[in-house]
Amino acid sequence: MLSERIDQFYIDSFKERDQEHFYITDAGKCPRAVYFKFKKIPKKKPEPRVLRIFDNGDYTHMRIMSVLFGLGIVRATELKIPAQEIISGRADAIIDIEGKPCVLEIKSIGSYKFAKLQEPEPDHMKQVQLYMHFFKIPDGILLYEDKDKQNLKEFAIKYDPFLIQEALKKFKELKEQIDKNIVPPIPIDIEPWRCDYCDYKEECQKIEKK
Repeated sequence: MLSERIDQFYIDSFKERDQEHFYITDAGKCPRAVYFKFKKIPKKKPEPRVLRIFDNGDYTHMRIMSVLFGLGIVRATELKIPAQEIISGRADAIIDIEGKPCVLEIKSIGSYKFAKLQEPEPDHMKQVQLYMHFFKIPDGILLYEDKDKQNLKEFAIKYDPFLIQEALKKFKELKEQIDKNIVPPIPIDIEPWRCDYCDYKEECQKIEKK
């Protein structure tokens, strides 16, 4: 009974925001899913378990940030990028590393994924690179925490202008498709798991059948 009430609390508290601009995190998403969200296509509501996972990620950020504040190396936290025409985003933090500013992104992942992690995930790399671009900071760090065992891994990131150019180009193309009501194709290199867990899976399958 108690677990049902907790689940219902998460369901009642969840509110989907209308999307009017791209978020930095959209850089790693399927463009068709982003298109559907802009067009307010009905989607499957997230399960309470998934909402708790997001909640847990937020607490991971707060816990790690409290340590960084204790170390005295935080320059800014939850910092919005300078105003852009079509893109919005908020970096986890700007920290001080040997007297130089560094963009920090914190991610929590499961033990299985953490154990295999030898380099940053492509989605996360795009995110931190875009923050570095808009803040004009050439250095970044992706910090991963194993959410099951609390082990840490970090990756130093250097600014990659070619990756940025490609990411901004794709945002521009997607904006034109949204404005012209052109449903984007599914990327040929998309990982199958994205489609399996996509909230718009049913709507997407309808389009593919047509």
